[in-house]
Amino acid sequence: MAHLFDTLELRGARLKNRIGVSPMCQYSCTDGLANEWHLVHLGSRAVGGAALVFTEAAAVAPVVRFIHAQGSLAGIQLAHAGRKGSTKRPWQGQGKAAETEGGWSRVVAPSAVAFREDYPAPRELDEAGIAAVARAFAGAAARAAQAGFDVVEIHAAHGYLIHEFLSPHANQRNDRYGGSFENRTRLAREAVEAVRRVWPERHPLFLRISSTDWLPNGWDIEQSVELARQARLLGVDLVDCSAGGIDPRETIPAGPGYQTAFAEQIRREAGIATAALGMITEPAQGDHVIRSGQADLVLMAREFLRDPYWPLRAARELGHAASWPAQYLRAAPAGAPMRVPADPIRAERKE
Repeated sequence: MAHLFDTLELRGARLKNRIGVSPMCQYSCTDGLANEWHLVHLGSRAVGGAALVFTEAAAVAPVVRFIHAQGSLAGIQLAHAGRKGSTKRPWQGQGKAAETEGGWSRVVAPSAVAFREDYPAPRELDEAGIAAVARAFAGAAARAAQAGFDVVEIHAAHGYLIHEFLSPHANQRNDRYGGSFENRTRLAREAVEAVRRVWPERHPLFLRISSTDWLPNGWDIEQSVELARQARLLGVDLVDCSAGGIDPRETIPAGPGYQTAFAEQIRREAGIATAALGMITEPAQGDHVIRSGQADLVLMAREFLRDPYWPLRAARELGHAASWPAQYLRAAPAGAPMRVPADPIRAERKE
């Protein structure tokens, strides 16, 4: 029976445990590039022992090298914001960002329907624009491979562009990208196929979905299962099972582990590995998700903001060995194995 500190193998990647740092928008890039903030933010979680550390949709080689030096795998999430683009940073308020504040002249979506009254009014993508989106995902994946990332995740959740195509609440088209399940999932499938063509065969490909819209007559768990089945055949290795984000009217019954049932159902019915996330905070809780077969991987976000070294605490509480960085060994439990990281500066000079 697998547990939280078992290894996990996906294609040619070997995760040292079942704990991953979920992609978390930091709203701190400069000209779209990661910087010192991301190196410290992501690097500290790798030092803390997570097996997989996801950055946002930004790639810069020094971040990758430091994560690798800690024995962790580096993941990157590729995303298109769609009608949720060009909005203010969370600590600056809500709604549309003016161009003087860094906003854009236009945003795009499957239909010309804004997320909310104070959000930008989107322009409906034509088929040429949709094809360009799929190519953009592939181009980003190719650059991620060049930068040394181990895992790519396509973001098709939380009300961003691909999810907007999936959900009838945002997609009001009547062409081959709207209406039926086959049509609404077409962009998701095209993006997966485009990325898989350029993403190295030995590297895993993840797909993050909102398993339900939390609204009637919207995207739901049954459609998620079918999309997961199709994605597996197209080369997706793991489905990252989140929920919601498509419509401000949704009512989410949030609570500890409130999304793990989605990961369990998709894993069982679609025959694909899944990641569970959403208010997983305690080591015993995360271990139960793995031991009970609800998911193959536990992803956390806010708990890692509170405790970058959560995996080291979890190993101690659950009675598993977890290697400690040599620099931190003086604080480790007696007998804890030591992890001597590679020298990222020296490795950089050799390249």
